[in-house]
Amino acid sequence: MNNSLLVVVLASGVTYGTPLLYAALGELLAERSGVLNLGVEGMMLVGAVMGFWTVQRMGGANAVVLVAAVGVAALAGAAMAAIHAFLVITLRANQIVSGLALTIFAGAVGLSSYLANDLQLAGSPAKHQFQEILPKSLQDLPVAGRIVFGQSLLVYCSWVCVVLVALYLTRTRVGLNVRAVGESPAAADAMGINVAAYRYAHTLIGGAFAGIAGATISLSITAQWVDGITRGSGWIAIALVIFAFWRPTLCLVGAYFFGAFSALPYALQSHGVTQAPELFQTLPYVMAILALVLVSSRAARLRFGAPAALGLPYVREER
Repeated sequence: MNNSLLVVVLASGVTYGTPLLYAALGELLAERSGVLNLGVEGMMLVGAVMGFWTVQRMGGANAVVLVAAVGVAALAGAAMAAIHAFLVITLRANQIVSGLALTIFAGAVGLSSYLANDLQLAGSPAKHQFQEILPKSLQDLPVAGRIVFGQSLLVYCSWVCVVLVALYLTRTRVGLNVRAVGESPAAADAMGINVAAYRYAHTLIGGAFAGIAGATISLSITAQWVDGITRGSGWIAIALVIFAFWRPTLCLVGAYFFGAFSALPYALQSHGVTQAPELFQTLPYVMAILALVLVSSRAARLRFGAPAALGLPYVREER
């Protein structure tokens, strides 16, 4: 039963959806503060290469090395996000242009490939990688065993992050301040909220989440380095935030939905279906495009719950 096509697709959907979930949570936090970050793909690539570099160069216990690798990946993503934050918050540059520039800069023919070549990472499997952590007896349970219990620690941590982000945005004063900054920065400023500080902090946190998302791919799913390892996952994560109406819990559902489409070609091949694999591989990107089309107008975005000041620089009026 656990090897049936449906169970394999669902279990793989959770696995492949986890990096999308991390990246989407980071993008959601940034967008809730009013900052549109189209550099998620680049931040994921830098996080992936730096996390992979850490496990290849660092010695020690498996758990310690993997935790350190995720930390390095988060710092790498945050460092990239700091560039974006400085450009769009301090210099008030166009957020779309800045994000696209960062993705191009760190893309498959940019910084990430340079680092991988310079650090000689290609061609070797990861010396440490995330594996299933729960007992085999749980993993062998019908249906739920493979889907729920046959996952790595990164999957379970992502569930915790969804709960924490949801509670943060709806049940804490700081989270409510973030939403105020994203909806009306002028009103938030009048209430004594430091708009720039909130936007900086949440853009950096968003970058850290993107870095972790990249490390999830290079240390858990692929477990080796290849150029362009994220394969457009950052763009899907951005569309996922819209698809989820800027709500963390719906990000989880959407991530597994897109993850299942990403895993479908491999699941079909394992069950002997080899016709037109390229067609199935395009499905997650087609679904992402459809989600963006549905909310392409500003009126539609506001109706679906987008922050009113998303993408708009804030210029503080002199008092």
